[in-house]
Amino acid sequence: MTLPQLYVVLLAGGLVLLASIAAARTASRLGLPSLLLFLGLGVLIGEDVLGVPFDDAQLAQTLGTTALAVILVEGGLSTRWADVRRLLAPSALLATAGVVISVLVTAAGAHYLLGMDWQLALLLGAIVSSTDAAAVFAVLRSLPLPRKLASMVEAESGFNDAPTVILVLVFSASGGLPGPLSIGGQMVYQITTGAVIGLAVAVVGVVTLRYVALPASGLYPLASFGFGICAFAAAGAANASGIIAAYLSGIVLGNAVLPHRAATRSFAEGAGWLAQIGLFVMLGLLVDPSELLDALLPALAIGAFLLLVARPISVAACLIPFRIPWREQAFISWAGLRGAVPIVLTTFPIVAQVPGALDVLHIVFVLVVVFTLIQGPGLLGITRLLGLVRPEEAREVDIESAPLDVLDAELLTVTVPEGSRLHGVEVSELRLPPPAAISLVIRDGSALVPAPDTRLYESDQLLIVATARTREEVERRLRAVGRRGRLARWHGERGDPDPKPDRPRHENGGTGRWRSLRRRSPEPAPSTRSRPEEEIGSRSSISATADAG
Repeated sequence: MTLPQLYVVLLAGGLVLLASIAAARTASRLGLPSLLLFLGLGVLIGEDVLGVPFDDAQLAQTLGTTALAVILVEGGLSTRWADVRRLLAPSALLATAGVVISVLVTAAGAHYLLGMDWQLALLLGAIVSSTDAAAVFAVLRSLPLPRKLASMVEAESGFNDAPTVILVLVFSASGGLPGPLSIGGQMVYQITTGAVIGLAVAVVGVVTLRYVALPASGLYPLASFGFGICAFAAAGAANASGIIAAYLSGIVLGNAVLPHRAATRSFAEGAGWLAQIGLFVMLGLLVDPSELLDALLPALAIGAFLLLVARPISVAACLIPFRIPWREQAFISWAGLRGAVPIVLTTFPIVAQVPGALDVLHIVFVLVVVFTLIQGPGLLGITRLLGLVRPEEAREVDIESAPLDVLDAELLTVTVPEGSRLHGVEVSELRLPPPAAISLVIRDGSALVPAPDTRLYESDQLLIVATARTREEVERRLRAVGRRGRLARWHGERGDPDPKPDRPRHENGGTGRWRSLRRRSPEPAPSTRSRPEEEIGSRSSISATADAG
């Protein structure tokens, strides 16, 4: 490639990237999943429209797998372990047994409804049975859902790609189908080995980033992301699941106490978006629009069967032992969004030259587009219909640190989120452990040095200096007050990262009396926001009861 040709390629790539970003903004305003517009952009610049040829399934498989690794590392880095660990068992069951059940039921539908032979039907069932991590992360995190429910679907989407890839590779192989024991053995080896490698690489990354000072803050996000990619590649080299390794390593690195966590998450989010854009545009280029019309009816039939029959059966069968309410099961069934993963998986049988593989590609492409258009925008309506929307639920305080090595201290940055009980609390009522102190409050674009009687309000940004020894206690106190207000200790709230069920009680053991008292006399929140210059010196009286908090 000559230098002028390189300039043309870079210009075209930059224009496609900017057009995709504009498409993402448009999709957000219209309430549509952005992947649809990315796929449409790929089809638009393809051979049948603007004339850019691309039909290399092997290259699409390689680039697509790499993009999935980036997306899963980003998903792991942005996943809160406190939300996931209590849901590990149901999520893992949905991602393994749930996938197998969905594959078998969908394959039966494809065999009897479309007349496919069993190998091709099983292949189609395996391809469409995986929920897409990118689509789930993008859609669910914008909905006012209980974190338990959203985290279960997110964890499932992060874990279920691995068994799906294994099944697709098995059904794409030439010769007869292997027995169930052989398939089960492969799944156990790949998932277990991938998990071990991912965790080992992540532990090495945590130890390295915690004790080795890097010369620039921008290197911390690169290093964290680099460890996740190394976990993916190491697992793949061991013939294990790189997808599981990438996701688990991202979770460990994203939840460890490391410098510049917010910068790391921001970098990972940008890398994830870049991977999604490139992946969906490339997959749009891969398909032939003139052949999609013939796939419309088969795609609608299989998609409806998957959404209304196969997915609900697999969810119900896996969640029976956990006594999940039927409303939440219905939501989990509907929230099984498909996206890039099924389309990437169609490249495996094409590369393996399985007869009918191109027809499967067209069916899957139409299925993803149509049912993402149905399921994605309909999620908010489904949550409201099922009574699962929690708009009043306060969001957790997001705390970030930057190391101050000379003082053996850390600078914590806290933004008071909407609905937090930190709203209206005075600085002195936080009772941060000494020598921790709020050094600055940024409000409405202005900086304010707080006094003890300065009240905090929603959207305030706080700069807190704390020593390494007191940091954990500071974070606990902030979380506790954010959840239960200035009387957090009275309520028994200790600010654990993994919040306990709501059990109001007195410090000395009382339970029912305080519950009824709270019902009669709820703690009022300030209804108006005073200007920073007006609130200095406006000390509010604190009762002896409040002092107990």
